[in-house]
Amino acid sequence: MANVISDETIDYVGILAKLELNDEEKEQAKKDMASMLDYIDKLGELDTTGVEPMSHVFAVNNVFREDVVTNGDGSKDTLANAPEEKNNMLGVPKTFD
Repeated sequence: MANVISDETIDYVGILAKLELNDEEKEQAKKDMASMLDYIDKLGELDTTGVEPMSHVFAVNNVFREDVVTNGDGSKDTLANAPEEKNNMLGVPKTFD
């Protein structure tokens, strides 16, 4: 299927990737990109009849738990250590007039 990659494409990809390629590296990159595109074309030949589209190879399950308090908020313990407390709030020194 021989995908032909132009010098302009390699230069553009180099700019996007912030790479400075010499001529030898550009030629190798052209061969590598052509090889990748040929492989993608080869995958397109597969018979996928009856195969469900998916975004992941494995089934994705939600692993998050419900946001439920199990040990309380600890406010009584926190206030017990506060230097000053008023109406269930920490008392702090005044910082502004």
